[in-house]
Amino acid sequence: MDTRLDTAPRPDAPERTAPRPAEPSQSLDPKSLVARFGADTPLLTDAGVRLAPFQIAYQTAGTLNADRSNAVLICHALTGDQHFAHTHPLTGKPGWWETLVGPGKPVDTDRYFVICSNVVGSCMGTTGPASIDPDTGRPYGLGFPLVTIRDMVRAQAMLLDHLGIDSLFLCIGGSMGGMQVLQWAALYPERVFAAMPIATGARHSAQNIAFHEVGRQAIMADPAWADGRYLEEGTRPAKGLGVARMGAHITYLSEPALHRKFGRRFQGGSAPTFSFNADFQIESYLRHQGLSFVERFDANAYLYLTRAMDYFDLAEDHGGVLANAFRGTKTRFCVISFTSDWLFPTADSRVIVHALNAAAAPVAFVEVETDKGHDAFLLDEPAMFAAARGFIDAAARARGL
Repeated sequence: MDTRLDTAPRPDAPERTAPRPAEPSQSLDPKSLVARFGADTPLLTDAGVRLAPFQIAYQTAGTLNADRSNAVLICHALTGDQHFAHTHPLTGKPGWWETLVGPGKPVDTDRYFVICSNVVGSCMGTTGPASIDPDTGRPYGLGFPLVTIRDMVRAQAMLLDHLGIDSLFLCIGGSMGGMQVLQWAALYPERVFAAMPIATGARHSAQNIAFHEVGRQAIMADPAWADGRYLEEGTRPAKGLGVARMGAHITYLSEPALHRKFGRRFQGGSAPTFSFNADFQIESYLRHQGLSFVERFDANAYLYLTRAMDYFDLAEDHGGVLANAFRGTKTRFCVISFTSDWLFPTADSRVIVHALNAAAAPVAFVEVETDKGHDAFLLDEPAMFAAARGFIDAAARARGL
């Protein structure tokens, strides 16, 4: 399997007509493995655009066995990336899912070959709006085609083909990653032995679309956004993207968790300053989240990925009946939700489980009691780890691993 970085410029690339813009992501120079697809291998998008050439940035851990039957695909969430168990090249922080993935952990890299790719439309090395349009030599910006969850999964399937992997032992992910897991099971049931969608839904709710729209409008209202051409202008809509992140981050938490961690405690003392400074600890925390986010993420990519989540409706894609998405599947499922998740509440997971039952698919369902909110799938949750380990170990025995 050839996993070398292809760093040579394409011979047919147009001469750059503008200086390479400064940008905070890894879209132009990813610090990871990269699979490149030429003009003869386009990604056919739901928007009717043939995206070519394009590339997929990814990371792996573990070893692929001789019969290539132990591959695990991790699907990342909205602001995630391929660095699931690797030091992040921009922040220097550990991988975002090192709680779950690693030697001896539920997704055991001593047993499985684990892959995670940056989704199409993002900004950590896979082609997206911050990438250079080969036809113009400039960043795509809003000229990049709108993408869907199904497009992300099609691109991942192309990556697996590139790696010579016909089927997955396990497909796992949370939030937007869970949407991808469900899409994998619906689109390529013969390629997925086991699936674990976590803290997700089969469609995006009106409330979630509303939250996303507020974030998008914050970005587009920033004068530095420049109608999406900020990379060419050498600016960054940092204020708008920071506000979008602050608003979204609130939805990832729960009121009990916020109260336990911050309450109404003041940041610098025991009394208000009678100003609009960050008097409360929660204000300071949210401002920090916004500031740190803009250093690693592209604003247009945020627009594109939130819109992809909004468009996701697996039932609508199958005649309005969710069970039809899983008819005849042999994939075994484990659906996990969290009691305090109000972004994707347990009711959303139950809808998925009922559809799988109606389709006679093998499914286990676990509701984890926690006050950590939606982000619980990224945190130290022993009950989730136990459920994941039990399901994965049982699936491995059935797979003969």
